[in-house]
Amino acid sequence: MKLRIHILITCTLALYTFIAKGQQNVQFSQYHFNCLTINPAYTGYKEDLYLNAVYRKQYVTFPGSPSTGYISMDGLLNKDNKSVGIGGHLTFDKLGPQQTTSLFGTYSYRMRLNAEDTKRLCIGLAFGFNQYSLDGSALQAVDANDPEIPAGKQSTIKPDAQVGLYYFSSNFYASLSFLNLFSLYNNGAIYLNNTNVSSSEDISTHAYLSVGGLVTMSDNVKLKPSIMLKEDFHGPSSLDLNVLALLSEKLWVGASYRTAITLWQKKAVASDLNKSGAMSLMAELFATDKLRIGYSYDFITSGLSGYQSGSHEISVGLLFPNETNADRIKSPRYF
Repeated sequence: MKLRIHILITCTLALYTFIAKGQQNVQFSQYHFNCLTINPAYTGYKEDLYLNAVYRKQYVTFPGSPSTGYISMDGLLNKDNKSVGIGGHLTFDKLGPQQTTSLFGTYSYRMRLNAEDTKRLCIGLAFGFNQYSLDGSALQAVDANDPEIPAGKQSTIKPDAQVGLYYFSSNFYASLSFLNLFSLYNNGAIYLNNTNVSSSEDISTHAYLSVGGLVTMSDNVKLKPSIMLKEDFHGPSSLDLNVLALLSEKLWVGASYRTAITLWQKKAVASDLNKSGAMSLMAELFATDKLRIGYSYDFITSGLSGYQSGSHEISVGLLFPNETNADRIKSPRYF
């Protein structure tokens, strides 16, 4: 019976991704430490060359549960006025028989807003490709020769784009971005075809709105509260409430609560939708001035909580300082 429950839940998650037009975009709990995962305008924010890698495993006891890998690198093109950031990121996401691989190049134009250079407004663009795949050999048909199940692995490659705005000062930031822009032109349909099969996956444009600040409590304690609203215009809207504490400029610890909210009634969302969400506990250690290591643990608060043991996420960041200008005054990067 327990195995049947696991299979049922896994199939439900897969159907939600393929059919229901839900929040399909990869979601990381530790986006607080590198907003490039959700906004191309963040490119170059840390000013020096920065390498970031993340691995996330969701619902670890479910067969075929989601696993995601992400790696990015970004920095400044011109070190003098710091007005142009460039970078790129590669993402691999797998959910049961479904796989998505994405490769994007990112660009930001960073407008200086004050003489002290503590405030900037950044405009970002990203262009790249998504490869969508479905492995029919990983599926077991109830009816033999079911025409809806591909024979082997089918895949297609589609171009895509992202756009964003990012404002920051020494103690505040605001971020607005739109991902999966090209889905607007084909109503989100992705087709995987051969002579026998025509399957489709619906991809929605996603919007992310986030604001946060930094509050100094003492010489050794700083708080960073933030919120983020995520919207795909079809599925439930999602709200993150976050608070992080920086201890002695060495260790970030904090928590996040994620829940569905109703901004307006949508056809695909039931009016009596259960809005139970998820909690994240996270920590990030600056092992050296150049190396940071992060970990987060997520657990859901809905009825599925008894059938899985949570989600784990590990991140590593490596900074490559500009040695030719090592004596420059560098503002701390808290966002």
